[in-house]
Amino acid sequence: MPYIKTRDGIDLFVRDWGSGRPVVLLHGWPLDGQMWDAQAMALADHGFRAISYDRRGFGRSDQPWSGYDYDTFADDLADVLQETGATQDATIVGFSMGGGEVARYMSRHGGKGVIATALISSVVPYMLKTADNPDGVPVETFDQMKDGIRQDRAHFFRHTFMPGFFGSGLLSSPVSDDVLDMVTATALKASLKATLACVDAFGKTDFRGDLSAFRVPTLIVHGTGDKTVPIDTSGRAAAKGIAGSQLVEYDGEPHGLNVTSSDRLTQDLLTFLGK
Repeated sequence: MPYIKTRDGIDLFVRDWGSGRPVVLLHGWPLDGQMWDAQAMALADHGFRAISYDRRGFGRSDQPWSGYDYDTFADDLADVLQETGATQDATIVGFSMGGGEVARYMSRHGGKGVIATALISSVVPYMLKTADNPDGVPVETFDQMKDGIRQDRAHFFRHTFMPGFFGSGLLSSPVSDDVLDMVTATALKASLKATLACVDAFGKTDFRGDLSAFRVPTLIVHGTGDKTVPIDTSGRAAAKGIAGSQLVEYDGEPHGLNVTSSDRLTQDLLTFLGK
């Protein structure tokens, strides 16, 4: 079943590996579900059913003109859970903007069928700098991102966004140029409409009201060197707002710690899941 159809008729591409207790993996912007391959392989090898899917507008999923808001994303997640039969004892894991889907699913759908959650380098609870969120990211930063995408999307992702995503600098880089080329190619496959609309979605959606809906064990993993989604306004704030959550800080790690600290993240997820 490589595709499932959402309630509004959108086809989403799904990877479904292994068998056992389901773990649903939600990808970051502007990537697709393949970013989880290393973790999905390990989960399947350890007796879990690893499900990842491409968000609408990205990867091999349909590219509609509308639906790039978190209520719709949460409904898409609910449809994936229903159509794949992952309706009991599921763990949902969100990376970066995928964390928002976890949060909105927990509130909008009451966390139906979910027994645990994980937020990895997540945008939850609120990225945007406002009077009541002074540690947030200025709106001008998001506007500059969209301007860069409109002017030269390939250059923006390969030479501006992706190096920062993985903590690369002038003197050193924790990932190869091949990785940067690969993720840039993935980003360029996405719908331009979705790519731009999701900057506003993850940058300006306030999830603080969703935090009380987390009533299951929750793992929060965030790098202290994350310049894409700073830890103070995200991981640490989420840990304060989600009762009983466990925050694990990766010292010095950047946003893309799923690659730069892949083995550690995999082990932390397996430990959290009871392996």
